[in-house]
Amino acid sequence: MFFEYPQILFLELVLIPMVLLYVWRELRGGTPSLRVSNSAPWSGKGGELKKYSRHLPFILRLTAVAAIVAAIARPRSSEDFEKVDTEGIDIVLTLDISTSMLARDFKPDRISAAKDIAIEFIAQRPSDRMGVVVFAGESFTQCPLTTDRPTLINLIKEIETGLIEDGTAIGNGLATAVARLKDSPAPSRVVILLTDGVNNRGEITPLMAAEIAKTYGIRVYTIGVGAMGVAPYPVMTPFGVDIQQVKVEIDEPLLQDIANQTGGKYFRATDNTKLMEIYGEINKMEKSRTTVDSFPVYKELFMRFALIALAAIALELFLKMFILRRLP
Repeated sequence: MFFEYPQILFLELVLIPMVLLYVWRELRGGTPSLRVSNSAPWSGKGGELKKYSRHLPFILRLTAVAAIVAAIARPRSSEDFEKVDTEGIDIVLTLDISTSMLARDFKPDRISAAKDIAIEFIAQRPSDRMGVVVFAGESFTQCPLTTDRPTLINLIKEIETGLIEDGTAIGNGLATAVARLKDSPAPSRVVILLTDGVNNRGEITPLMAAEIAKTYGIRVYTIGVGAMGVAPYPVMTPFGVDIQQVKVEIDEPLLQDIANQTGGKYFRATDNTKLMEIYGEINKMEKSRTTVDSFPVYKELFMRFALIALAAIALELFLKMFILRRLP
């Protein structure tokens, strides 16, 4: 335990003049006396105890003052560890947010399922630094590498289609993820790239981005999202939204090449359950030991001193009003 404001503890010196004043009054005034015809009532057991019990309210008052001063000085405790060894890797989730992700072969649709399952995946890996990159016709970093889980999850929840120009720039998305990981000191770095289409935009080809990832020793796990054949897709018509069956086109050979070239693995997800199983399999990846600086966790202790002061004051009042005011 330590005090946040130790200089306030000098106020405890006020107890010295309080004690001196009390002793001076006792010596000056003497012991209260009462003339009676017979001392029999005072000759029983406990006479000495009753004699000295009149000093108890003052002792309680001193206790209350001391406890109040200690509470104001803000007592705290902390558990501090210099270093903590933990297992973890740096992971960047790279999500396709093109309008094709609105297809409803997943519940409620592809992009919502991808976000929800990604959040569950994040919750299962508390020791990793994680970030998020999104892409459509272009790409950008939604969240850089962080251990701040609440912020990361909130930023994932804000992802939706239409944030950037439509299209599928797989190469740009992967290159942006690699840029976030290339300077990472972590011995193990991973990109999880999820898409439901064919590369048709971007300045960087997917295989070039994969080559860059390989150069930096970054593994890429690719996930193709979409049912086999056709999938229901909402189409706007003059009469409102109409659900139509559209052909599912995923460049699986390209995604397999990216994974193989970087030492990762390709997966195909056709529904929510399969996508969850894929993330579960990725979750079993080999982990690397890292060292994380810990920080102290403080616990406020002023309440116990405040309760001591309150109890002392209450007991002093009780003794004065109901016990010591009566003659023995």
